[in-house]
Amino acid sequence: MKAVLLDVHTINPGDLSWDGLAAMCDDFTVYDRTPDDMIAERIGDCDMLFTSKKQITRSIMEQAPNLKYIGLTATGYNNVDVKAAADLGIAVTNVPAYATDAVAQHTLALMLELANNVGLHNVSAHSGEWENSEYFCYWKKPITLLAGRSIGIIGYGQIGRKVAQIAEAFGMDVNVYSQDRDAAVKSDFVSLHCPLTDGNRHMVNAEFLAEMKPGSFLINTARGALVDEDALAEALKSEHLAGAGLDVLENEPPLPDCPLIGLENCVITPHNAWAPKEMRAMVIDVLEQNLRSWFEGGTLNRLDL
Repeated sequence: MKAVLLDVHTINPGDLSWDGLAAMCDDFTVYDRTPDDMIAERIGDCDMLFTSKKQITRSIMEQAPNLKYIGLTATGYNNVDVKAAADLGIAVTNVPAYATDAVAQHTLALMLELANNVGLHNVSAHSGEWENSEYFCYWKKPITLLAGRSIGIIGYGQIGRKVAQIAEAFGMDVNVYSQDRDAAVKSDFVSLHCPLTDGNRHMVNAEFLAEMKPGSFLINTARGALVDEDALAEALKSEHLAGAGLDVLENEPPLPDCPLIGLENCVITPHNAWAPKEMRAMVIDVLEQNLRSWFEGGTLNRLDL
């Protein structure tokens, strides 16, 4: 059985091993990345395909006569035509809910950066501003106490619940969007943890942002397209929002004209909330479990059923 991994550098840039997965295949080829115009060529006559973000369309599947299995190295599966796979008898699996702790931790890291401006003050101290100060302390931007503040959580699955648990430990009040929309939107922090669907694309638009509490903060560690970036940029520039913390953008990598790049009150990280080594090792382990289940006639984490 021949397997091809199309774009797995972000899962394993060299600090983990593919040996367990490779041992289950007669022919095992790994590509760090694959240009879009080479997807069909690299799949070729393989039996099993593994991918993270490549678009696997019906057309591509129809060009792969031996393809029987697609293993997604992520939770999201909007890049694979699952219906077409089912029509063609191709099994599709994913890696569900593996990064709960990591994404929740990153959410709070973004919140704390917005609240305490640690990065800004670190640069200030190292650049000599502290040693030249007349005072023993100073702050270049306001420092926000989380205790007593509120957080609105949109998407109350495993990650949303974990964020709520940590926020409560900080002394914050938690408002869940599905239980009380108005309270959630009017919170001091609004944090997105819902999947992207056709119905909620750009749900955080100009109207939504106008409803948010003046001086509040938006956090997004879910999907970039949940947010209308032009509207968010305007809300940040006008200071209706005090800041935003984003681990995801609508286009990744961002396009040169992304309106959020360069805004001082917008903290951006490059979609790495999920990426601790422990989480990536878990992904590889689940890939092995999924493939072994399929070999044995099982349906572990099957999406095409």
